Amino acid sequence: MKKKLMILTSIISTLFILVLSACNQTDSKQSAASGDQKPASKDPKIASLSIHLTNDLLALGITPVGSVMGGDLKAFLPHVADRLKDTKKLGVAADPDMESLLALKPDVIYADEQYAGKDLTKFKNIAQTQVFNLDDGTWRDHLKKIGKLVNREQQAETFINDYQAQAERVKPLIHNKIGNNGKVMAIRVTAKELRVFGMKRPMGPILFNDLGLKPANGVEKINKAYEVISQETLPDFDADAIFVIVNKEDKAQKVFEQLKSNPIWQGLKAVKENHVYIIEDQPWLDYSALGNKMALDAAEKIFAK
Repeated sequence: MKKKLMILTSIISTLFILVLSACNQTDSKQSAASGDQKPASKDPKIASLSIHLTNDLLALGITPVGSVMGGDLKAFLPHVADRLKDTKKLGVAADPDMESLLALKPDVIYADEQYAGKDLTKFKNIAQTQVFNLDDGTWRDHLKKIGKLVNREQQAETFINDYQAQAERVKPLIHNKIGNNGKVMAIRVTAKELRVFGMKRPMGPILFNDLGLKPANGVEKINKAYEVISQETLPDFDADAIFVIVNKEDKAQKVFEQLKSNPIWQGLKAVKENHVYIIEDQPWLDYSALGNKMALDAAEKIFAK
């Protein structure tokens, strides 16, 4: 009799333990579902009032909820448009759509000091506002600052290190084409004028700093984005290679066709040596982490041939 009682007691105890365990598991699942556990951190809802800051965010894997567009295009820049399908268009940097910005209810606004103006109240009344001086430091500095703000400092460092490694791969490809001492210039043909890019962003840093190319004669004295020149002065630069951006409008295309038939152009060393490289305005003129990375991709394709 005692033996039967002991067996029955053991069975009851085992059943009790199993029921208790099941209850605990259910409670645990319910607690997790009800949010008792620490929720995963989420990226802030960022509205970007700079195409360059937008592309820095994209480089870190963050898609802004809203972004301004390219001023001339009145659209997102073509090389990143596919990444901004779910992003609200906020007008252009010089005149952002404040009504759309307000409707987004962003957590934070990223603004370019050049366009934001001194009175930031209209932005701060909507959300916390971070202002960037894009002429202060390099795109690397801007990316690091954003990385710190969004808790992605390691991703920023990784991006920069990968970019540097790629630049080191591209350098010898270019030198193999134009020589180790080859001098380089970049020009832009518009419907109304001919520009030579200087040492400042957007083109100067990628050509003369990142890729370590030598500026053609006189380019080093252009301490700004670009300078308007006449066709007659092109030989003075004595460039071994010329990067050319031609605006897409028909008039600019016709101007370039006329330039190519000009004896001055045909007499240039770079033209004679077949070292003229036509490049797209975007991503080359998008001075951002992602833009520069894509420009390196384009250069690698051009000079690996």
